[in-house]
Formats: sequence, C-alpha cells, structure tokens
Amino acid sequence: MNDSPVHPPFTYEDDPDLPGWKRWQFRDTTRYNAFLEPLAVKVEGSLARVRMLPRHEHSNVRGDVHGGALLGFMDVALFAAARAFGVLQAGGAVTLDLSAQFIGGGVIGVPLEAHVELLRETQRMLFLRGLIVQEGVPTIASFTGTLRKSTPPPSLA
Repeated sequence: MNDSPVHPPFTYEDDPDLPGWKRWQFRDTTRYNAFLEPLAVKVEGSLARVRMLPRHEHSNVRGDVHGGALLGFMDVALFAAARAFGVLQAGGAVTLDLSAQFIGGGVIGVPLEAHVELLRETQRMLFLRGLIVQEGVPTIASFTGTLRKSTPPPSLA
C-alpha cells in the first residue's frame, strides 16, 4: 500500500502577481502545458478569462502569435475555464472537438486572453465557446469546444 500523499496534476491557487486571479498550472513542467504557462484564470459572471503571456517561442515568421500556439491555448483554456467554473475537478476530461476561426494576428509580449463561456453541462459533457482577445487589438479568434468528463483515477478519487 502506498501511503504517500496524492496531489492533483494541476495547482489552482491565488496568483501572487495578479490579485483577484487564480494561477492554473500543471505540476509536471515537462508536459505541453508548460509551453504556455503560467496561466491565470478569473471568473466574471458567466465568463471565464484565461490569460497567458505570448513569448518569442510562440511566434511565427511574421512575428505574430503562431496559429498552433493559439490552438493549443484555446484547448488548454477550455480546461482552465471548466475548472474555474467548478464543473471540472481532479478527474479531468478529454477534448472531443475544437473548432477555431482565425480573425487576426496576436502580438507577442502582450497578455492574450481567452474569454470562455460554458454553454451547457450534461452528466458527461461540457459545451463551451470563446474569443481570443488582446488589449488594443481587434478580436484574434473565436472557438468552440466540447469536453467529455472522465472518471477520476482511483489515486485522485
């Protein structure tokens, strides 16, 4: 029997750098999420704001935020928002679909936000939509996604 403490894979704690925000971060820094982190999350009414700071490694040859980085951020933002809304806990979920429409370019070095809404929750599914925005820039992208909630592994139940 293993009596060592079990920790959820993510931390969700007050962000010391952004009062009023939570920091949502993967504990294992060797995973994909570390490429986008740190992420900050804040719920305002029915909207979850998920924030990242795009860095040079997120850029394309034009110097804008790369579309692949935006897609990765959209996917991760669905999970961060679901956690912030309180509809997703340690059991996690999987992305069933993610649809995106690119509208404009994002600026490196300026906070990028996903504004995410929970459209509907069923026993096993979450339906969400959002916009990718940046201060001083027209809307960068819109997206929708469906997450399927999974059963927590015994170690996290």
